[in-house]
Parts: sequence; structure tokens; C-alpha cells
Amino acid sequence: MTADHTDYDVIVAGGGSAGVAAAVASARMGARTLLLERYNCLGGAATMRNVVTYCGLYTLGETPRRVVGGIAEEVMQGLRRQGAVSGPHRHRGVFVTFEPEALKPVLDDMAAAAGVTVMFSSFVAGAARNDGRIATVTVAGHSGLETFSANAFVDCTGEGDLAAFAGASTRYGNGADVNLGTLGTRFGGIAPSVPVTAERIAAAVADFGPRARALTKDRGVVPRLPISGDAVVYLASEDYDPRDSLSMSAAEARGRRQAWVYLEVLRTIEGCENAYLVATGPEFGTRESRHLNCMRQLAWADIENRARFEDCIALGGWGAEWHDRATYESSFDYPPGRGAYEIPLGCLRSADTANLFCAGRLADGDRKAGAAIRVMGTAFATGQAAGIAAALEADGRFAVSAVQAALKRQDAILDPADIPG
Repeated sequence: MTADHTDYDVIVAGGGSAGVAAAVASARMGARTLLLERYNCLGGAATMRNVVTYCGLYTLGETPRRVVGGIAEEVMQGLRRQGAVSGPHRHRGVFVTFEPEALKPVLDDMAAAAGVTVMFSSFVAGAARNDGRIATVTVAGHSGLETFSANAFVDCTGEGDLAAFAGASTRYGNGADVNLGTLGTRFGGIAPSVPVTAERIAAAVADFGPRARALTKDRGVVPRLPISGDAVVYLASEDYDPRDSLSMSAAEARGRRQAWVYLEVLRTIEGCENAYLVATGPEFGTRESRHLNCMRQLAWADIENRARFEDCIALGGWGAEWHDRATYESSFDYPPGRGAYEIPLGCLRSADTANLFCAGRLADGDRKAGAAIRVMGTAFATGQAAGIAAALEADGRFAVSAVQAALKRQDAILDPADIPG
């Protein structure tokens, strides 16, 4: 669908989990909403980066409990109707696995039903400010440059392009700390009955010989897709700057070379002799890039102390999943009791641009908190909150209480006491 006018109430940049939730939530508030997506489908990492696991939907305790409702649960229902989702599964955390092709029409239908205007092949190329607010965004597409105006904006680009181009305060990572990116790699030709585990892959890498030195990781979660049975591994990792096209281009080429070596390794595992490479990426899974500097920064200490926030707009359940750029090793710190924690609206609203909100991995968190709330399951929750906040801001009715009330009407979960059994 293409835009039929250039003036909107809310413009959302980025059509991943956070962006879809933001746009749908905004449109359901009655706001004329434009969703800009640089690819030709919605879903972001879920459909374009082989990240086929939704993390953060559940707590991490012995009995997982769902902490994200609202739009995320509607997506899950759409996938369940197609038999295209399985789980929850447990690795270090708790996640569900889905078929990315089945996800695409689910998201298309949700956006259309809400009345969202969707523009594919549309890359944010610039933005203009007026009196401390964003006034317009410039979009590059196959028809050239187009300019759109709105009363409020939500940056869900992952890289923070809209915020940066608009002159809002941003930062790259947290000082020297920036989470490492990994190329999701999908393999077919493996019977569903054959176990492909992190332990079996690590052993195969250890036995592979000198060529294994070209590989960056030897273990990680290996989800199996619920319909095809394909295995997806998150192993080929590279240190790159996602803001720099040349840096990312070089990383993509190196990652693809690693993927073919991992295929050779995989074929040495009993039952995987006929494995073949279905797809890489097709883009690196960037875990961290820019953050929007917001009115509040969520700290890991807040999570550890089970902090309560008057402006709570979502619950988190994921831990501080860190992938180190120097060693390529990963670590995982669990929230207290492996339970839910509160996420405040303040970490989604720009500190210096009144009509700018963010969600997903742009949300303002310190090293560990940012690593905990960046995942796609949680991004649905922060996106839904940011979309509602933007719609209220566009209409001159923004208030924390109004955002919370609207979230509850849209079936979001805001209080740990309301988590379903």
C-alpha cells in the first residue's frame, strides 16, 4: 500500500516487532498512522534476519508465565492458527519458535485491519526539526525522495536513523560496550528426529580441525522450525559498526564465508550428512546500535531491585544476554527470581525532542538492562506503549495515566500481579 497523502498524525519508522506494534496501537487510537519499512515485508529481524525465536514473552522460572500480552498475543494467535509456532522452549532463556513466512501475512493483516498506511522499500534518509520537535521525515524509495509530516514520531529502526537524522540526542551503545551481532543461518536436509544441539555442534567444531579457526563461536541455541523442521543456528558473529555501510558490508561477506564452514561442520554430525544451507540472514542480526537518550535510563540495578515505576508501561522477562565483541563469548544474567520486572515509559521518550518516542533496541537502558529489553518479545510491548504515547501526543492529550489506560484497553500486561497463570 502506498501513501495517499503526506500529512499524518503519527509516523513510525521501522516495521519490525516494535514498529508493527507501535503502528497498530497508534492506529487503533484513531491516529492517521504511516509505517515506513525499508524492506518489502514486515517483521524486521524475524523475517529478514533469520531470528526465528521470540524471546521475552515469558518469565524464565521453572514454570514460564506470559508477561507480554496485547498485540504480541494477537500475533501469537495468528501463528497458532497456522500451526506455525512452537514452544515455549528453554535454552538459557525461554522462547517460542515460529515460521517466518507464516509471520509475514499475520503482520500484514494486522496492519491493514488497524488502518495503518504501510510503505515498503522506504528508507529514512533525513528529518527536520522545528522548535524542539520533529516536523518532517524524508524517505528514499524507488520513486526518489519524498517528505512526510506528522505531529508525533516513533523510531523503531533499530539503528536510530530517524532520531539521529532529526538531531535528537543519541549514543552508540553504552560507551565502549556494544553487544555483538550474529548472522542467523538456516539449514535444511536434517530429519526432525535428529537432535541438533548446542553440545553436538560444539563437539563437532572441536573435532573439525584447523579450518575451525575461521569460526567465531562453537555453541548457541539451535531452534527447529515447527513446519519445515529446518535448524537455525546463531553462530557466525562479526564485530562491525551497523551505522557504517562499509563496515557492515565487510562483515556480511565474512559471515557468509563462515556459514559455509559451519555447514561442513554440521555434516560431520550423525544424521546431518545431507544438510544444506537454506539461507543466511539475509542480514546480520544486530543486537545493539544507537540508543535514544531518553527522559530516564533503565538500569540493571532497577531490575535487580525489582523497582516499581509510576509510569510502568510494560513488563520484561528476559535476562541480560551479552555477546562480547572481543572474545565472541556470551553470558546471561537472570533477573531476580527469574521473574518479571517493570519497564517505565521514561526510557521510551526522547530527553530533548518532545514528540519523539522509541521502542525495541533503541530503548534507553544501561549495558545490562539494554541487553535485557532489546529482544523481540519485549519489543512488541515497548512498541505498543510508544505507539499509544505518540498517538496521544499527536492529539495533544499525552499523559502517563492516559497511556496506561489505553494499554490496558488493548490487553497489555502492566502489573506482575496480572500475569496469567
